[in-house]
Amino acid sequence: MLDRPLGRLRQTYRPPPPLTVQRRAILAGVMGQLLTDDEVTAQLAELSDWKRADGDEPAIIATYTLDGFAGALAFVNQVGAAAEEMNHHPDIDIRWDTVTLVLSTHSEGGLTAADFELAGRIARLLDAG
Repeated sequence: MLDRPLGRLRQTYRPPPPLTVQRRAILAGVMGQLLTDDEVTAQLAELSDWKRADGDEPAIIATYTLDGFAGALAFVNQVGAAAEEMNHHPDIDIRWDTVTLVLSTHSEGGLTAADFELAGRIARLLDAG
């Protein structure tokens, strides 16, 4: 969780370079495999805003405070575009200037590389904003 406002995010989402057919095939094979507890811990060490979520199904969660409601909506739109690119969608909660994101691969019943790939893309959105 961030304890400082992130300021205004860019209103226009700039997606990462398109995935090549080869990279999509690699990701499809790897992204769906459940991660071990140690792998999750190692991945979380690289993502300072994310932590394990409480609940029955393994998930990761991050909460961001943005510049008002418009900033929160702009951020969510950017997250949505990144999620669509990956075809991997977070649970999203918006409370005025606060956005909470939860990632889990529900079809696999836990955390996969796809969750951490999307979390990393979200972190890069904030770095660029």
